[in-house]
Amino acid sequence: MLFLYLGMANNELDILKYPIGKFTFPEHISKSDIQNWIAVLEGFPERLEALVSNLSDAQLDTPYRPGGWTIRQTIHHVSDSHHHSYTRFKWALTEDKPTIKAYYEDRWAELADSKSAPIAMSLHHLKAIHFKLVYLLKGLSDADFNKSFIHPQNQREISLKMNTGLYAWHCSHHYAHIENVLKRNNWL
Repeated sequence: MLFLYLGMANNELDILKYPIGKFTFPEHISKSDIQNWIAVLEGFPERLEALVSNLSDAQLDTPYRPGGWTIRQTIHHVSDSHHHSYTRFKWALTEDKPTIKAYYEDRWAELADSKSAPIAMSLHHLKAIHFKLVYLLKGLSDADFNKSFIHPQNQREISLKMNTGLYAWHCSHHYAHIENVLKRNNWL
């Protein structure tokens, strides 16, 4: 597959890196937006499992782009990232604009559990964490969704409604990474 990427221009690599585009925070977030994002979060674990459940180890160890993570690393990353997100929701709901703890996702992706562990453990974790997250989100008031946390990397204040949209996008973003690999290799 690498030979296919050698002649790629930067915009072609950007398309592989951001197959659905980069997330942009909407200026106005409606209740309908939030409901749609919650629906994405609710259905994502089963959609992802259906997409990857029949892949071999060799397929799971295929990167989604040159220099990118493998499908296996991507699945484990989503589990790790969404676990962090759930914690951030809880912090924002129980503290006044807490500064959250960032983590080095690239370093986490290089750990043994991300590089070689069975994907079943992260798929099961995603089901559990999304069940908890969606249950929490469905019970939040407008005032709750307006609560926020501070991200230390850029000191940006992120409201919970923004974070809901960001993680719905994150689901679709990584799903598209994996789906595109499967399509390019005729594995679907």
